[in-house]
Amino acid sequence: MIDWQHHVPLPAMRTETHFGNRVLRCFVDRPLSFYAMLARAVSLYPDQEALVCNQQRWTYRALNNEVDRVAAGMVAHGISAGERVVMFVGNRPEFVAVLFALQKIGAIAVPVGTREQGPGLAYILQQCGAAAIVLDESLLSRLPEPAAESALRLGIVIADDQQLKSTTASASSTSSSSPTSSSSPTSSSSPRATPNTLQLVTYETLQGQPHAVAHVDEEDCACILYTSGTTGNPKGAMLTHFNIAHSVIHFAVTLKLDNQDRAVLAVPASHVTGLVALIALMVHVGGALVIVPEFKAASLVDLLARERISYSVMVPAMYQLCLLQPAFFTTDLRSWRVGGYGGAPMPVPTVQALAKALPELTLVNCYGSTETCSPSTIMPLGLSAIHHDSVGIAAPCADIRVMNENGEPVATGESGELWIGGPMVVPGYWDNPEATARGFTDGCWRSGDVGSIDGLGLVRIFDRIKDMINRGGFKIYSVEVENTLMALQGVVEAAVVGHPCPVLGERVHAYVYAPNHALDADAVRRHCAERLADYKVPEEIFFGDTPLPRNPNGKLLKRSLRG
Repeated sequence: MIDWQHHVPLPAMRTETHFGNRVLRCFVDRPLSFYAMLARAVSLYPDQEALVCNQQRWTYRALNNEVDRVAAGMVAHGISAGERVVMFVGNRPEFVAVLFALQKIGAIAVPVGTREQGPGLAYILQQCGAAAIVLDESLLSRLPEPAAESALRLGIVIADDQQLKSTTASASSTSSSSPTSSSSPTSSSSPRATPNTLQLVTYETLQGQPHAVAHVDEEDCACILYTSGTTGNPKGAMLTHFNIAHSVIHFAVTLKLDNQDRAVLAVPASHVTGLVALIALMVHVGGALVIVPEFKAASLVDLLARERISYSVMVPAMYQLCLLQPAFFTTDLRSWRVGGYGGAPMPVPTVQALAKALPELTLVNCYGSTETCSPSTIMPLGLSAIHHDSVGIAAPCADIRVMNENGEPVATGESGELWIGGPMVVPGYWDNPEATARGFTDGCWRSGDVGSIDGLGLVRIFDRIKDMINRGGFKIYSVEVENTLMALQGVVEAAVVGHPCPVLGERVHAYVYAPNHALDADAVRRHCAERLADYKVPEEIFFGDTPLPRNPNGKLLKRSLRG
C-alpha cells in the first residue's frame, strides 16, 4: 500500500462535520478564509516578491496595498458582502488584486475564462445574479445589454495598455507605496453610465475609504466557478473558503512547496488549476507567481530560466510543445523542480523525453476537477515514471470510492464510477438544487469518470462514462486509444470518438493534431494495431493543422467531433 506517511510529514488531522452532515477528515491548522492566506503572507514576507508579469514586479506589501485600494473602491461603488462579481479578466496582476479585494470585502468572485463569448457570459451573469463585472477593455464588446441582466449595475474596465509601475522586492518598499497606472484611452476621473444604467468606471480610478476585513464563515462561498457545460448550460460550483484551504494544504504538503518556490501561471487564471493550484497556493506558502499573459512555448522556455521557476502545473500538451523548442535542451532549467500535470494523460515518450532533458524535474500527475477544488489524487514525488498509467493516490484528506451503476462499491481493482469525498469537495452548485441532487450523493461528488483503485491505492482513470464507445458490443475506452496515438512522435493532441453506425452501433474515429509532422493514416493504424485489439483501431483518422476544439474552460469538445 502506498500512503502519504511514508513520503511526507503530514499535518495534524481530525474528523469534523461540515455542510450539514458530511463527516470529513480535516486539517486542524488551516486558514479560516481565502483572504487570511494573503494577510499571513503579507505579515511574514512583506518585501518578498509576490507577482511578476513582464516588467511588473510586486512585493506582498505592494500587492496588499493594491488589494486595499481596489477593495475600498468597490465598496465606494456599492459592492457589499455576499454579492457576486464576475471577473472577465485575462492573466495579469490585476486579476490577483481584484480576486483578493473581493475576498477582503466578503463578496463572491466569479472568474470567467476570456474565451467565453457573449451568450455564455450573459447566462453566467444572470444565473449568479452578478452585481458587477470586472473586465479587460478588449472584452467590452462581449458585454451583454444590461437591460437583460437586472442585477448588473457596475462595470469596472481594466485598460488594455495599463502599465502599473514596477514594485521590486527591495527592503526600501514602504507601506504607503502602491502600484499606480498611467493614463489610457478609457481612463476617466469620474464614472460614466450607459443608457441602460450600467455604470462603467475604470480600474485605475478606484478609490475610497479603507475598508475593514469582512467576517466570513469558512463554509461560506468564496468563488463560483462555472463547469464546462459540454452537455448543456454550465453549472456554478461553489468553492468555499474551507474547500480552498484544504486544497492548498494538500498541494503544499505533498509537493513540498514553501516561500522559496517560484511558480509559473501559464494556464488560465480563471480555471480551477490557475486559481487554486497556482494563485491561492503561492499566496498560501508565500512564494512568487510569475504570470504568463499568453502561452507561447518558445518564450516560456526563456521565462522558466530567467525567473528561476521551480513549480508548474500545465496540461501535457504544453510540456510537449516545450519539448519541440530547440532551446529547451540548451537552456539552464535546473531550478525547475516540480512539474504538475493533469487534464489528460502524459504520454510515456513525453515523460521519458522530459526525464532525459531535465533530470532535476519531478513530474507529478494530479487528478481533480472544479467540483473538487482541484486535487483529488496526487502522485507522490518520484513515482510518476514508475506508475505512469495512474493519476496517483487519494490526497491525504480525500475519500475516493469506486461504485457500480447501482451505487454499490466494487471489489479492489474493478472498474466503476469514481465518487469523491473530502473537505475539498464543494457543497453544490449555485442556485441549482436539481443539479446538486444529481451530482452529489452521500457527501460525495459523482465524477462521471470510469476508474479503479488497485491494492496499492493507485487510482486509474479509464474514460468519461459518456465517452465510452460501444462497437458491436465491445466497450472501448477512448482514453486508451488516445494514449496510443499520443505516443506517436509529433502528436500534440488526439481525440477519439464514436461515430454512429447502423450495423455496429458505433465506429472508432480519431482526430489528430500534429503540427509540423506529416503523418500517414495507414502508418498510424499500423502503429495502433501493434498495440491495441483490432476492434479498438481507428477506422477513420482525420489530421488537422489547428488545435482540437475546446470550450472556454479548455475542455475538449468531443460533441463537435461526433458531428
